[in-house]
Amino acid sequence: MQLKNIFVSALALLGIHGQMEAAPSTGGEGKDLFREMVYSAKQTVFNLNAPTAVDAVTGATSQSAGRSPHVTLRIYDRGEGGKAVKTVRMKKSGDNRWTATVGGDLKGKFYTFDTSHGETAGVFARAVGVNGRRGAIIDLRDTDPAGWAQDVRPALKSAADLVIYEMHHRDFSIDASSGLEHKGKFLALTEPRAIAHLQALGVNAVHILPSFDYASVDETRLSQPQYNWGYDPLNYNVPEGSYSTDPYDPVVRIREFKQMVQSLHRAGIRVILDVVYNHTFDIDGSGFQRTWPDYYYRKTADGKYSDGSGCGNETASEQPLMRAFMLESMKYWATEYHIDGFRVDLMGVHDIETMNLIQHELTELDPTLFIYGEGWSAGTCAYPLDKLAVKAHTLQMPGIAAFSDDMRDALRGPFSDDSKGAFLAGLPGEEESLKFGIVGGIAHPQVDMSRVNYDKQPWAAEPTQQISYVSCHDDMCLVDRLRASIPGIAQDELVRLDLLAQTAVFTAQGIPFMLSGEEMLRDKKGVHNSFNSPDSINHLDWNNLTRYPQVFDYYSRLIQLRKNHPAFRLGTAERVRRHLRFLDAQPCVVAYALENLQGIDAWNDIVVVLNANRQPTVVTLPEGSYTVVCSDGRIDEQGLRTLPGGRVTVAAQSALILHK
Repeated sequence: MQLKNIFVSALALLGIHGQMEAAPSTGGEGKDLFREMVYSAKQTVFNLNAPTAVDAVTGATSQSAGRSPHVTLRIYDRGEGGKAVKTVRMKKSGDNRWTATVGGDLKGKFYTFDTSHGETAGVFARAVGVNGRRGAIIDLRDTDPAGWAQDVRPALKSAADLVIYEMHHRDFSIDASSGLEHKGKFLALTEPRAIAHLQALGVNAVHILPSFDYASVDETRLSQPQYNWGYDPLNYNVPEGSYSTDPYDPVVRIREFKQMVQSLHRAGIRVILDVVYNHTFDIDGSGFQRTWPDYYYRKTADGKYSDGSGCGNETASEQPLMRAFMLESMKYWATEYHIDGFRVDLMGVHDIETMNLIQHELTELDPTLFIYGEGWSAGTCAYPLDKLAVKAHTLQMPGIAAFSDDMRDALRGPFSDDSKGAFLAGLPGEEESLKFGIVGGIAHPQVDMSRVNYDKQPWAAEPTQQISYVSCHDDMCLVDRLRASIPGIAQDELVRLDLLAQTAVFTAQGIPFMLSGEEMLRDKKGVHNSFNSPDSINHLDWNNLTRYPQVFDYYSRLIQLRKNHPAFRLGTAERVRRHLRFLDAQPCVVAYALENLQGIDAWNDIVVVLNANRQPTVVTLPEGSYTVVCSDGRIDEQGLRTLPGGRVTVAAQSALILHK
């Protein structure tokens, strides 16, 4: 079995033999590989995976400089500054494995490991001091909020039922207009107004941008403006301190993160964590490099560090310990923090085998845990392309989803040029790409793949493997992109096209995904890449809820329409091919029918028409008497009016949804 083999390989690398008869279960041998600090009131045990001999894997050990490998453990009173109060020479406990036991109650102390490459909190620190350079000795049970043991995941029958809301902690709550007390903090998502907003919108999952401990924000200077999305990992398994009310106290950030999850769960909202295993903030300062030089990173044939991440390095998911690390890290977040799913940053940097192993193990843990990722890299990787988890290989990764850039760019224009429009701009030629997105990236007899913008072969086996979207944190938000690609666009036209875009997303068969703030017509002043832009660019202006009430109303009604009608989330490719039929339409119009829905939906037949033209457009409907539920920027499931079949007029730059 592959799962067994991966851990056998990792254990063999560490000289741990004869301990593994079967594949590890949750909390088994794999977890123990990274149990770097085990606290009790009587003693604390420290373990580290690091080279014990020359040429262990790469030869890049201290012995190459004429010294035998050794590991020093240091104990500190503080999370930063001051001298070590205790220094311990760790002992070899097997090949590439070190251990030390320190007696007495060390709770509240801090620690580092030193393999002669610089002090580090280790690879798998579960608690850290301010800025994450020292591990913290705590009892994790001290971090559990009241009722944590009773916290349960909101029910999820199918991934097709997800409605995902991508958000950045600071963006969501930092502005005074939010009315939230804990601005920019985990606790903002425990406050009634925040919860009420999400519930009124109707989303059932929040995707939080990187919330692990990242390097670019100085947690000792939070009174000074600092901003980053967080795609610069330092400690992968500890919440970020700047989002807590006290980054100096290792317990606080963990407890407050759990309180956030608990509050969202009570509201029926699942929590998806954005994970960034593809690179580290830097190489020399990373726990990977300081623990085991060059093991966790890929290099090119000429010995240089590969940069498939576009951030200066790329990790080597195919290495046994890195593969085990990724798996155990996700399992840890799912068990200790009750996380409900993972968005894998630059998933195309990782190998297919690793992603499949992770999906298998998480499904064993809880079949509702959901994984999706970016099906691309940011550069060329030092690993064979045919083995990487890129979008084109999604068919080889059952149960894992990828973002549909086909659909995104069909709607708004290419990622490579902000000034170019597409379907929303009234430009013909993107209809087939949009149709491919509507069916969920699967093979469909009415989709001509030769005319799809990026992919010439279907890449999803099931529609639940496609994330449908038009904007996310990357690139311009929807409002800015419409302004950039349609010069001189009037405000009323911008609103119409914004609503049309999201109608395409939320009625498509994939899993709908939206950027936070789109429901209040968010803009970012035209900034393309706002990863470190100030709050004035990235914040949500909650005043827009009163400026554009029709936008939030439309979004919430659209989401409710999807939730109320299973026809928009058929869930399987076979059902989509059986029930979804495209209708003839002129350029810049996509029209389709969801037919013969008896036993699936309360509505027997549904027609959706997306008209991006600047003038009303006539389409021909199948015969029958229809109730209109969406027309000209309004949605009412009880019905706006009735229409006979045959030729009907669709308002300019709007969607028409009818049923019979």
